[in-house]
Amino acid sequence: MRRWINQNRGFLIFLLCFGFFRSAMADWNPIPSGSMRPTLLEGDVVLVNRLAYDFKIPLTDIAVMKLGSPQRGDVVTFTSPVDGVRLIKRLVGVPGDVVEMRDEILFVNGSAAEYSTPRGVTEPMDHGRTAEGLRTTERIEGSERTVQFLPAIEAKRSFGPISVPADSYFFLGDNRDNSADSRYIGVVPRRLLIGRAHHILVSANIKGDWLPRLERVGERIQ
Repeated sequence: MRRWINQNRGFLIFLLCFGFFRSAMADWNPIPSGSMRPTLLEGDVVLVNRLAYDFKIPLTDIAVMKLGSPQRGDVVTFTSPVDGVRLIKRLVGVPGDVVEMRDEILFVNGSAAEYSTPRGVTEPMDHGRTAEGLRTTERIEGSERTVQFLPAIEAKRSFGPISVPADSYFFLGDNRDNSADSRYIGVVPRRLLIGRAHHILVSANIKGDWLPRLERVGERIQ
């Protein structure tokens, strides 16, 4: 065993360095579901900056240094406080915010979001099904993003008001009626934040023909 280690020392050092880099500095995250459509599609793989908010001891949730403050509108990967699954959602409420939704209209600190004129879309669902939806631009608290609604799907379209506690964050999926977000799992403590997603690394149409979507490679996540 010792001989094998000596013969492969360079490769082992590379693996250790790569593991440290991925667990402490940068990472990638495949998108398995449609909860962030149309911003992120099933089959996208996004780059995640693990140093956007905190420097953590590798392979733990223990932060040793705060590096930045999560901002409303960030697309963030985090560990679900309910079952430990890694999720990716849009940050809509920071500590001290009061978040509410009334019939799909988002309110933050009493101010309602503004929405552009919606347009109709047909969205792919599981098992080859489709659903009719509406897509619009949502503007609130200095940030904007494209969101969509699927009226035929049962969803929590009204909630709150909810006050976001200290060191916690409130997340929603851009695909508002098809997302298991803070409406269902609650607010997310800062220690469970993994990092900020900033670009699409690669993409393939896993819901269809599995061909690469070259037009999405390198696209910045808005």
